Amino acid sequence: MPRGASLVAVLVLAAAAAGAEEPDPARQAELLHMLRQDCGSCHGMRLSGGLGPPLSPQALAGKDREALVAIVLDGVPGRPMPPWRPYLSEGEAFWLVDRLREGLR
Repeated sequence: MPRGASLVAVLVLAAAAAGAEEPDPARQAELLHMLRQDCGSCHGMRLSGGLGPPLSPQALAGKDREALVAIVLDGVPGRPMPPWRPYLSEGEAFWLVDRLREGLR
């Protein structure tokens, strides 16, 4: 494999591993709806806390991005946080975590 091609392959794999894939606009709308409705049922309709902790940028500040994605995808055993892996790809989970860390508009 030529050196340039191997560099491109490494960059593509690194981007995929980092959850860099961005859902298309229609899926983004579905994910935001799910976040507000499904996640909001436990984390509060304004995501300011309820049965689950708040999901505000302040509450998520300093928390590891990959750890947050793992919680979204795999849930928390022994706690009411369910796994969302059957409904979300890893890239979609990264996208959602990034939106939460930025603050929803």
